[in-house]
Amino acid sequence: MNQVPAFAKEPQLLFINGRWLESSSQQYFEDVNPATEEVITNIAKATKKDVDFAVKSAQEAMRGNSWGGFSSKQRGKVIFKIAALLEKYKEEFATLETLDTGKTITESLYADIATSVDVLEYYAGCATKIEGTTLPTDSKFFTFTLKEPVGVVGCIVPWNFPLLLAVWKIAPALAAGNTVILKPSMMTPLTALRFAKLTEEAGLPPGVLNVLPGAGSEIGSYMVEHPGINKISFTGETQTGKEILAGSVDTLKRVTLELGGKSPNIIFKDADIEMASKGAFNAIFYNKGEVCCAGSRLFVERGVHADVITRLVERAGRTTPGDPLKQTTRLGPLISRSQLEKVQSYTETGKKEGAQLVIGGEKPKELLKGYYFKPTIFDGVRNDMKIAREEIFGPLLSVIEFEDFNDVITKSNDTFYGLAAGIWTRDVSKAIKASRALKAGTVWINCYNFFDASAPFGGYKQSGVGRELGLKGLDPYTELKTVWISTE
Repeated sequence: MNQVPAFAKEPQLLFINGRWLESSSQQYFEDVNPATEEVITNIAKATKKDVDFAVKSAQEAMRGNSWGGFSSKQRGKVIFKIAALLEKYKEEFATLETLDTGKTITESLYADIATSVDVLEYYAGCATKIEGTTLPTDSKFFTFTLKEPVGVVGCIVPWNFPLLLAVWKIAPALAAGNTVILKPSMMTPLTALRFAKLTEEAGLPPGVLNVLPGAGSEIGSYMVEHPGINKISFTGETQTGKEILAGSVDTLKRVTLELGGKSPNIIFKDADIEMASKGAFNAIFYNKGEVCCAGSRLFVERGVHADVITRLVERAGRTTPGDPLKQTTRLGPLISRSQLEKVQSYTETGKKEGAQLVIGGEKPKELLKGYYFKPTIFDGVRNDMKIAREEIFGPLLSVIEFEDFNDVITKSNDTFYGLAAGIWTRDVSKAIKASRALKAGTVWINCYNFFDASAPFGGYKQSGVGRELGLKGLDPYTELKTVWISTE
């Protein structure tokens, strides 16, 4: 399973209108393996001209006998076939994802790819469940609503969950009858391109899905401003999300944003401390901390603080970074040299601010190649420190001691983020009270980082606009039309 798939050994082209094409500029960029710092392959770099062609193709696919002429049942069948093919080729996709991202092969296979299959199956079933309603207007009229496709959807996804987050957007968009232009990150384009090839095999008509790797500053911004694109769905940094929202003003296109987080994870002293410590560890170090909803601020109640720290340090000491293609590895490299330098910089900042580095804080000396960083834990952190306020996106945990319920809720909500939160307690009443008080789009109680295709996900405050997944995740991909018929 861990051999480099043949797909990754060849230069990759753009996928537009069901064809594999050179970039209009004929330029390529290097796709680098973060575990080895070696070039995997070269990828065609899309331009604005390529975006124009993709938009035209996507618009044409919405008309006539192509995708626009498919019934909801036919759309569902195609999406089910895509899901079945992804399941069939899951080991290849998992290897490609690990080569590109540095996440462990177990995470790629059993989380990213498996969940992508689930999401595709869920929305394949939803295709026939998109319904309007009849309305109780005056008896002189028969009034009803229709849900129709938005049109051409531009999907812009980050590098931490390349295929999974793309599927979060593609699946509901296709189920609702839209066409899609996908811009994957330049750091992780392989699974998006392989997915395009898979949709060919599934019988998706030309122009329905177009994949254009390229620079966000060039084609990403152009997609946001393009009058032929009716909706943008973006996952990434909060600042970029703000720029996308501003860029969409002239066309007033529909926008959904899943943005950053600095999520609080709260351990009350009445919790199962072993379970809570294990959960808190996984909440931050899963996928090397490159997770938007990572539990990066760990609040521990006075009285169990020392015990929790001891357990966390013991786990961190046993978690050795290594080759992500090995089944036994639990911590792979960060995505890039710049991301590694960012985490190193925050580590130095934490020291200067007076936080206590209890473990980690450095690159493993035995790993000469790759963007590896040891699991890092700071204790004695104040909620106003930079490492407790800014999204780091790496394996760095800030531990903050708290006094009581009101204290921790106040500190947890003292952030402009609001993506997720965790609560660890045996007291059901306290858990429910805390879940209501926390300003976050998702709250996990005695668990963390669990997702399901049926469960909506998104953020409060500056962590996003709208929701993905579940039936609520379909709404942004539809327009609601009200129809009045006179009965006289």
